Amino acid sequence: MAEDPPYLRIAAELKRRIQEGELPPGSRVPSVRGIAAEFGVAMATATRVVAALSDEGLVRAVPRVGTVVATPAPSRRSVPRRDSTARPTRARVVDAAIDIADEQGFDGLSMRSVAAEVGVPTMSLYKHVRGRDELALLMADAVFAQHRLPAVPPPTWRAQLELVARTQWAAYRAHPWLPKLLSLTRPQPMPNLLHHAEWVMRALEGHGQSPTVVFHAHITLFGYVRGTALSIEPEAQAEADTGLSADQWVDENDQVFGPAIDSGAFPAFARVVSRPFDFDLDDVFEFGLQRLLDGYAALFR
Repeated sequence: MAEDPPYLRIAAELKRRIQEGELPPGSRVPSVRGIAAEFGVAMATATRVVAALSDEGLVRAVPRVGTVVATPAPSRRSVPRRDSTARPTRARVVDAAIDIADEQGFDGLSMRSVAAEVGVPTMSLYKHVRGRDELALLMADAVFAQHRLPAVPPPTWRAQLELVARTQWAAYRAHPWLPKLLSLTRPQPMPNLLHHAEWVMRALEGHGQSPTVVFHAHITLFGYVRGTALSIEPEAQAEADTGLSADQWVDENDQVFGPAIDSGAFPAFARVVSRPFDFDLDDVFEFGLQRLLDGYAALFR
């Protein structure tokens, strides 16, 4: 009997790991590059492995995460409709708007869609918010209210800045529409976000630098986290549109990058990308955060 082709043997091994619980539901499965490195096969073979597992319904692509072991996805239709007999409040309007933005992105949000979600006529919303712009500010501030900083900060300024940066990153991860609502140059009246600014500047006071340097350090940190997070929503949309993770997209477009790499014009780039690695935005964020704080360490002693 002819032996199964390599991609089927590898798919069978990963299927075994899934069925025996080594890869539980919701956990990330090896990427195309990871499979190629672990089993010593070509990228094309590794791509067929992932496709075979997907065809069996064993894995699925999840925006902002990658390819994971499949689990039953909850349907929004199964969620009970909001009680249309209850009198709407500003908090209910904001919560409904956040739910819609989480599912459809901020561009899919309208006063009409919020009214339908709450179960009231559209015009009645204007008793609680003046319009979509004010609603956006309330949504952003409500998210930061959910991502609170502790009452007692860590003992060092660096640990405090790490905590505030990771808290903001978690908020952006949970709500990918959020970073593009925030302005770096024009501060917005959001008390819960202002608490984050207060935390950073209080941490950096008393370390031998002027108030201007302290403020610039706060803005730079905020801008770094927000700027990196701006890639979350477009990547999630691209993955939803193409069905390909960032790694899989690179593999699919190898013919575009290959000639440039093989030309010898970019030797350093070729040496780096010739080694299998997973692109992970969380790793990129953490790497940049630590290098930024290394620079701060030269100022705030």
